[in-house]
Amino acid sequence: MGLVITIQSRPTLVQFGAESWLPGMVAVSMIREIAPVITALIFAGKVGSGIGAELASMKVTEQIDAMEVSGINPFKYLVVTRILAATITLPMLSIIADAISLYGSYIGVNLKNDVSLRLFFLQAFQSLSFSDLLPSLLKTFFFGFSVGLIGCYKGYNCKKGTEGVGIAANSSVVLGSLAIFIIDMIAVQMTSLLSY
Repeated sequence: MGLVITIQSRPTLVQFGAESWLPGMVAVSMIREIAPVITALIFAGKVGSGIGAELASMKVTEQIDAMEVSGINPFKYLVVTRILAATITLPMLSIIADAISLYGSYIGVNLKNDVSLRLFFLQAFQSLSFSDLLPSLLKTFFFGFSVGLIGCYKGYNCKKGTEGVGIAANSSVVLGSLAIFIIDMIAVQMTSLLSY
């Protein structure tokens, strides 16, 4: 993502003589918005569908009913752990995506210029502030929570049969992706209101 944005943005910045702004511009756009949202969408596709399909399969094969009969609380054992795992994992993945995208941008800058890694990251981090990092990291917790919650809800409440498993997995991805965009819109509005 960082490499592509760097390659796409360079010609426009060169026209205005602002090529030195490239590392800062890419850093701000990637860390504030693009890396967390794209990572969350990929997470919803992979993890959300996996949670939905796994719980739906357990529901169809009556494994959840067997747990209830055995005296084990399936909600606490199956749902809470998956939601917590999704909530904790997505922020870590987002940080990794930020680092990889900035390194990709460094490669993109060096396709036409010769910039040292130290100079690139110095220019990139000069444009960033704590108010860029904190909201972007906080919203990933909400993204992960919503993906885990939706996947668990759809899987836990699926219809009987193998068709129900497919519907639960598919709707987990669709609703999880929609929730990510809605949460992101709310987070952007709150961040802009708090910055004034």
